[in-house]
Amino acid sequence: MKFALFTTNLAGGGAEKALAKIGSGLAARGHEVDFIVAENAGNPGGSYAPPAGCAFHALAARAGHGWLGKRRLAWRLRRLLASRRHDLLVSTLPFADEVAALAHAPRHVCRIANTLSAEIARLPAGKAQRRAARYREIYGSRRLVAVSQGVAEDLQTRFGVDRKQLRVIANPFDFAAIRALAAESCPARPAAPYILHVGRFAAQKRHDLLLAAFAGAELPHRLVLLTPPDAKLAALVAQLNLARRVTIADFQANPYPWMAGADLLVLCSDHEGLPNVLIEALACGTRVVSTDCPSGPREILGGELAQWLVPCGDADALAQTMRAALAAPKPTGNAVAAALALYAADRALDAWEALARESF
Repeated sequence: MKFALFTTNLAGGGAEKALAKIGSGLAARGHEVDFIVAENAGNPGGSYAPPAGCAFHALAARAGHGWLGKRRLAWRLRRLLASRRHDLLVSTLPFADEVAALAHAPRHVCRIANTLSAEIARLPAGKAQRRAARYREIYGSRRLVAVSQGVAEDLQTRFGVDRKQLRVIANPFDFAAIRALAAESCPARPAAPYILHVGRFAAQKRHDLLLAAFAGAELPHRLVLLTPPDAKLAALVAQLNLARRVTIADFQANPYPWMAGADLLVLCSDHEGLPNVLIEALACGTRVVSTDCPSGPREILGGELAQWLVPCGDADALAQTMRAALAAPKPTGNAVAAALALYAADRALDAWEALARESF
């Protein structure tokens, strides 16, 4: 079969990383995969390499994100797709979804990687109304794939999407590959015990909450942040007198040695879609603590692992749970195996193949 996967760029975010893994996984199964980005501009915060086995296409060196820019990209995308005749086009992230919709691409599905209502709730009222209207226009009558049950429920309840339009396909994870990458040498990793956070510096990720909880927890550990240096982040660290205890270690294309070496990985976001880092850390045998945010953490951390979920925005609860997690044994056994089984690569890739065979 022939697949086309389309996103804005290969900036170092979870949605881009997951789409690249889908592409390389489908290519490894013998499918023809075109991996298309709207722009090939370098990302100063770190970028992923084009996925192995895929034909890589960039519609522009740098994309214009306004009304005209989107239509120029749509025209270029339509020309590219007309020459290839794919069994399925998958776009991800709202900008790419909108460009693909403007291109009137056949056999197109939008892969929704975030809880959209939670994203909108962070915006000022006027902007929130415009964003919600834009999402209803893009997604209201289109075939959609949600990365978690929580994202699917959000699309139904907050955007009026018909359940018949929706499919849930989680991100694919090659656990053997993750563990092999985790075993690679990593000289930059701290030798002293450390707690890890992986994620870009953005309001959604709540570095402010993490730093407040870390300061309050009074742990003997260093806190390591895998995110590019940022003046505002450095200022937050300085305000809490944590400069000697926090390392901003930049974007890492291979974060797995850092995960495997950490005593604890913390996710403290206000919202997610399906947080890859929780699954990856469990695969590396690392303790995890997470906010119980919409959506994904509660779906991943079920059973006995649910004790490591904390309310959003509660620094004291986060500090207390971090201390408890560090005192507990590392996660092993049936609870972890059951959690990871839901996200095995073959399960997700089978679902993408089945969707490509469906009539549209």
